[in-house]
Amino acid sequence: MPSLPPHPLIRPYRPADRDAVADVCVRTAHNGGDSRALYPDRRLMPSLFAEPYCHFDPDLAFVLDDGTGRAVGYIVGTADTERFVEDFRRSWISRLAGRYPEPAAPPRTPSEEMIRLLHHPERMLVPELAAHPAHLHIDLLPPWQGRGHGRRLLHTFLDALRGQGVQAVHLGMVTVNTAARAFYDRVGFHEIPVADAGPLTYLGRSTARG
Repeated sequence: MPSLPPHPLIRPYRPADRDAVADVCVRTAHNGGDSRALYPDRRLMPSLFAEPYCHFDPDLAFVLDDGTGRAVGYIVGTADTERFVEDFRRSWISRLAGRYPEPAAPPRTPSEEMIRLLHHPERMLVPELAAHPAHLHIDLLPPWQGRGHGRRLLHTFLDALRGQGVQAVHLGMVTVNTAARAFYDRVGFHEIPVADAGPLTYLGRSTARG
């Protein structure tokens, strides 16, 4: 009798998922596409946009498991951006400063620009976002996009935030990533005007289902 194909599922992040989550991050970090040519060090982008969330807010880290135990997507974030920035400043930068020292001169490469961001977590404290204290990052490998998994990950995350009493969440996305914007529009996010947003667009929504 033929065996059934693996069934994908959403589950909490586990430490054993670290490399798979990092790989998803790297393969989606350049405007939704593969960033390996742009950032040769494959630990850099996960060190900013995935791993600190799994470390400081593991109860808000969920993965899409392909049914064989491998993470092919994830959603991570924090319930309290201000507290996350404090944690990042206090103990995360010191973990990475030896590998990624802050550039003394203005950044000249994409990697140096990301390293500069690493050393300035206060960039996440945007006054216009105060009513949306939580924030998130969500990424899926291309073969798993457009199949409803992103919506399911988001709902899992929103339920967890709501369970912590958080009423609203935001995210910052690269404005040119129009595919991501279309997804966020479909799942209920709205634009939050932010002065001097640079290449980013900020979006927010309630944690209530709807």
